[in-house]
Amino acid sequence: MQTFAITATDHTGITVSSLEASLSFWVNVLGFRHLYNADFPNDGFLEGVVGVEGAAMKTAMLERDGKQIELLEYLSPLDRGSSQPRSCDPGAMHVAFIVDDIDALLGSIAPHGWYPAGFLQTVMEGERAGLKLAYVRGPDGVVLEFLQPRQIK
Repeated sequence: MQTFAITATDHTGITVSSLEASLSFWVNVLGFRHLYNADFPNDGFLEGVVGVEGAAMKTAMLERDGKQIELLEYLSPLDRGSSQPRSCDPGAMHVAFIVDDIDALLGSIAPHGWYPAGFLQTVMEGERAGLKLAYVRGPDGVVLEFLQPRQIK
């Protein structure tokens, strides 16, 4: 039996290879507002939170339309790798955003290394008929979903 309540979503954290490059994309291309940076040296607190021995990182918090994104660049341990799970692989996840012009968005993000994982699709029937959507994958393997609601004429 559930004895607690989830009252809100605070933020979505995304691990990136370069905080500087990722900040440029999220702020200059997607239009997020850069709120602040924070540095987390290796210590027992950080290791205890993330469960990674030797972890140290720097972060940046961003916001747009009430949604906060935390970008995290780990500085250690040195043996960290990268992964690019397919959408069907357990553990894969994505963040979805509503946009007003998905074609313009796809054109704007491509020069920054973000490309559709598949193809731009349009829902043909049902409650969401007319909705256009695409999954896009960035240079670090992060997947974002963009949705454009049906245009009512």
